[in-house]
Amino acid sequence: MTQVTLSANPKGNGFQTKVTYSNGVSISSAEAFPTRAEAITFAAIKVLGMPERLEAFDTPEGGE
Repeated sequence: MTQVTLSANPKGNGFQTKVTYSNGVSISSAEAFPTRAEAITFAAIKVLGMPERLEAFDTPEGGE
């Protein structure tokens, strides 16, 4: 199954965001955000800014 997970974990005085793709690739933010909502929003914007990662799921290899 193809999945993209957005998460926010405590980091310092804020939250670090992480994008995880079902093929095992994960990307974490270098910066911390003041709230979980801001961290998740940043992660969603980051995913939308990298459409090639999502398009790879539609290739014969399925991005796996």
